[in-house]
Amino acid sequence: MSGRLIRIRGLVQGVGFRPYVWRLAQELELAGWVRNDGAGVTAAVHGPNWAKFVERLPLEAPCLARIDGVEIEELAGELPTTGFAILDSAEGEVKTAIGPDAGLCPECIADLCDPAGRRWRYAFTTCTHCGPRFTVSRRIPYDRAQTSLSGFPLCEPCAGEYGEPADRRFHAETTCCPTCGPQLSLLDALGQPLSGDPITETLARLRAGQVVAIKGLGGFHLACDARNAEAVAELRQRKQREAKPFAVMGLNEAAFAGLARIGEGERALLRSVAAPIVLCAKGERELPGIAPGLAWLGVMLPATPLHLLLWHEAAGRPSGTDWLSQPNDLLLVMTSANPHGEPLVADNAEVLTRLAGIADAFLLHDRDIVVRCDDSLVRATPHGPAFIRRARGYVPVPIPLAEDGPDVLAVGGYLKNTICVTRGREAFLSQHVGGLDNAAAIGFLEETVAHLLDILEVRPSAIAHDLHPDFPSTRLAMRLADELGVPAVPVAHHQAHLAAIAGEHGSNEPLTGLLLDGVGLGPDGVAWGGELLHLDGAECQRLGHLQPLALPGGDRAAREPWRMAVAALNGAGHSHHIGGWLQSTWPERDAGPLLTMLARQLRCPPTTSLGRWFDAIAALLGVRDVMAFEGQAAMELEGLAAGFGQIEPLPAGYTLRDGGRVLDLSPMLLPLLELRGEPARAAALFHATLATGLAEWATAVPQGDFLLGAVHGAKRQKIALGGGCAMNAVLAENLRRELAERGVDLLEARLAPPNDGGLALGQAVVARRMK
Repeated sequence: MSGRLIRIRGLVQGVGFRPYVWRLAQELELAGWVRNDGAGVTAAVHGPNWAKFVERLPLEAPCLARIDGVEIEELAGELPTTGFAILDSAEGEVKTAIGPDAGLCPECIADLCDPAGRRWRYAFTTCTHCGPRFTVSRRIPYDRAQTSLSGFPLCEPCAGEYGEPADRRFHAETTCCPTCGPQLSLLDALGQPLSGDPITETLARLRAGQVVAIKGLGGFHLACDARNAEAVAELRQRKQREAKPFAVMGLNEAAFAGLARIGEGERALLRSVAAPIVLCAKGERELPGIAPGLAWLGVMLPATPLHLLLWHEAAGRPSGTDWLSQPNDLLLVMTSANPHGEPLVADNAEVLTRLAGIADAFLLHDRDIVVRCDDSLVRATPHGPAFIRRARGYVPVPIPLAEDGPDVLAVGGYLKNTICVTRGREAFLSQHVGGLDNAAAIGFLEETVAHLLDILEVRPSAIAHDLHPDFPSTRLAMRLADELGVPAVPVAHHQAHLAAIAGEHGSNEPLTGLLLDGVGLGPDGVAWGGELLHLDGAECQRLGHLQPLALPGGDRAAREPWRMAVAALNGAGHSHHIGGWLQSTWPERDAGPLLTMLARQLRCPPTTSLGRWFDAIAALLGVRDVMAFEGQAAMELEGLAAGFGQIEPLPAGYTLRDGGRVLDLSPMLLPLLELRGEPARAAALFHATLATGLAEWATAVPQGDFLLGAVHGAKRQKIALGGGCAMNAVLAENLRRELAERGVDLLEARLAPPNDGGLALGQAVVARRMK
């Protein structure tokens, strides 16, 4: 009998795949071996049941595994006729990836809550089904020696589990116990050790209204009692976070009764191994200061043993797991510990200085975080999960591409930065880096590039970047391109948004898209943001845009919606309404200087941005005059519309100009102005009218040399939707319905965020298509 060599590609390291192969081979009485290598997992099998082995291999794989391909060849060399071994990992060209961090599994929870067990109340309990991976890994292959657990030699009982193929901790690279593993410590604000049990003392301080920095998987959280309005206000003041929403962690869905509406989609996401923050519609009760002015609440469940132990302590340290489904009143704010917009704090040595004056105490451990990784933020939709931020639990799972191509690095944009590395038919989108507006964030970007290229062992043949020459990411791309002797490839902002959607959907066909966001530099040097584009390979044509608005004061107008309302009214010829509107709505604002600037066109650059239209309407309706964080006005407007519900659009609320190329939204200004006493109704009208206008604009077939009809025919089957405005659930749902009535499907981002968090993916797709 000849043997078979079986190569398995995909997410097959660090998920218990080798012991799974071992057990399956034992059951089928096969001889041979299995090992990790640079391409995934390779097994050699010998025996009459090898065909059954191949058949069952993908059907019974571990829950965290993902098999992308299986290759089988006859093995001519000799194999042992008895016994099946798990061999040490082989070196070689890296073609696999480290898995993402996974939420705590039921078996480890049971260990944690077993007073007679070795891991009773142990904060680092893990196995091959759960626990850290990406955030503790230095390189591939994924072995203990390559992780931050390398400095914790296994004790005899743990070594026995690690070496026993029948145990779920067999080669669980982060396994440990209180005897041999990392330990907790609690320090006061001055860095001095505090006596007592760290979990007990941490809970007591949280109950007393203090702010505690807690070391998580990919960085520190700042935690406080979410039911204590004074503690929440104090955290906001210390973190200088005036209004941006906080996420809240509770033991189970029941803990959020009345506070959040958790449907089946939200429940599935909360209980998934990724354990993200899930955006849920608020209930009838509200936690003061948590998400002021917004209609949604970010909800999360404990994803690590350390977090779960706080609720275990609050429940009185019960044995068993029945308590997990019982009421528990503890709700904690869990917000990223990144002061002043800097990257996450992840290191024990820096936490005392970077969080000085913010945290009253520090719950630390001595397991290093190798890679900073923020919490993922996801929204459930009737059409599947939608990312707002893709990070812990999902990174570095690759996004499959339709075809092979050159390995490229894309460095993203300025806000919500991520990077992307392609390898073969896979795109590896990094964790959320964030805004590049300070030196620490730029350092994190460089750190992320170096780590991702290193663990994937990729030397890029090109480096893609945004058109904007002053972005730190662009400057990094130029420097790296020079160092590596490869081309730097500029990609227009909105072309990248469209290409990202094409890439994740495996579309190589020409694609038309609505690209709607706050701002992005267009090839003409103008700030774009409301675009109808056509993508064909690496070529992108602008088919239309929104009627431009002036930005009085430039970037300042993007932070002060009242300026955009003045500009919109003035641009539409309604300047005579501005004085009365301001006097009744924002009496402290003076439009005089702005009107002078607009008349003289001084520091009033044009923009086609839809985001600025949202700002203008929010100010017009008295919702928001100045924003405390990016997108605040639009989010508040969306929340009002969601609360009001469905409504018919305004008649004649928009106009198509220039042969259908330009969508003008100004006809709705005066009707909405008259409804400013009913802001929810007016917000719903704005969303409904906008969706109708966008659908008509995108599906119109203008005459002459306008290429939509020539390229697609009279009816187009798919229109892509990208950009930050695509995260607006009310707009997306209205647009989806309007397009469906016209026989067109809406193609949306699902594997990457539609906002700037997905830009790098689109940049990489375009760069690979260039000849």
